[in-house]
Amino acid sequence: MNPLARQLNETLQAESPDVYAMLSGLGKAIYFPKEGILSQSAEAKAKAKKYNATIGIAIEDGKPMHLKVIQDTLSAYDPKDIYEYAPPAGKPELRAAWKAKMLKENPSVEGKTISNPVATNALTHGLSIVADLFADAGDAVIIPNKNWENYELTFGIRRGAEIVEYPLYNENNRFNAAGLREALLAQKDKGKAIVILNFPNNPTGYTPGPEEGDEIIAVIREAAEAGINVVAVTDDAYFGLFFEDSVHESLFGKLADLHPRVLAVKVDGATKEEYVWGFRVGFITYASQSDNTLVALEQKTMGIIRATISSGPHPSQTFVLRALQSPEFEAQKAEKYEIMKQRANRVKSLLDSGRYGDVWGYYPFNSGYFMCLKLNGVSAEEVRTRLLDQYGVGTIALGETDLRVAFSCIEEPNLEELFDTIYKAVTEISGSR
Repeated sequence: MNPLARQLNETLQAESPDVYAMLSGLGKAIYFPKEGILSQSAEAKAKAKKYNATIGIAIEDGKPMHLKVIQDTLSAYDPKDIYEYAPPAGKPELRAAWKAKMLKENPSVEGKTISNPVATNALTHGLSIVADLFADAGDAVIIPNKNWENYELTFGIRRGAEIVEYPLYNENNRFNAAGLREALLAQKDKGKAIVILNFPNNPTGYTPGPEEGDEIIAVIREAAEAGINVVAVTDDAYFGLFFEDSVHESLFGKLADLHPRVLAVKVDGATKEEYVWGFRVGFITYASQSDNTLVALEQKTMGIIRATISSGPHPSQTFVLRALQSPEFEAQKAEKYEIMKQRANRVKSLLDSGRYGDVWGYYPFNSGYFMCLKLNGVSAEEVRTRLLDQYGVGTIALGETDLRVAFSCIEEPNLEELFDTIYKAVTEISGSR
């Protein structure tokens, strides 16, 4: 094993032995090289005032070389802020700005010991880092039965972990804390589990209320007290889009110092929060009462980044940073929030109007981009294909009965026609039988 990896592992064993035990084989082996091109280039950037012949970029007239046809569209930006490589952990100013934003929007994190967010190539990359660091073949990854399909690819196919599902809703259409508890405590013999908490949920648009949030925290604490090491991952892709009386913070804050056997990991990003999907800017943040543990985890995270993408895109990090620093940012974001909230409310009023009879029910939703219909007596795939082929309407079929509708991408005046069309397709299929 590389001496740097060994040193990081020794730090974790001494500071947070439970966290060390959570690491995968790759997680134990990975490190960020302190000697080599990156470190020598960083040293040269600080000291080589005459000529710096270290890094693989081109310089012209003292600035990063660039094409005028590209720079003309980016004239508001200094070439050094878009053409150079970003550091593997991300642009330092952006990391600091994102941490400040996180603390402002999540008061429960205040006073907790957390790492500086490490920039990722959006949230999927952040989740894949979690998988690489903590998931080995056979490890349990616990998710609700209403989930984002990429978890299977990221944790199951890529890392060989066992996907363990529990029903998202209980009989009262609230978050099924008892189901989570059963799935989690079933891992006692393994002694380890990765729990993914995705709120607002994709595909249902559901976020638990405050009492339900406390139940989730209590379940994870119970598992830790039972001897299970829990990697508790909050997938906060749609953070901030809370339209009703749900929790309005990430559960990361309450998980941050819950128990030595709980490692809280927050995966979030500008992708959905700031409506910049194609920018691919995300973050991964750890919580631990040990500063040395946080440093070790950050170094291992940077090692994964170095070994996979080297570093994230610099231009989009600069664009997001400028947005966060703008005095107009908060007002513009509030404006978009109201638009999204009105769309969600309009969907709910349509569904509760009685105009669609009993051809479907819908899963509780109160946040995010999506909602899910539960169709009665017809196949979701059959409805999806009929909508597409006959009416030019796209939806997502999930399983036998569930049809996901992204109200985020349908403007409010068109929502009534959308659901009327879905209703028409369902009744046509029902009537043909």
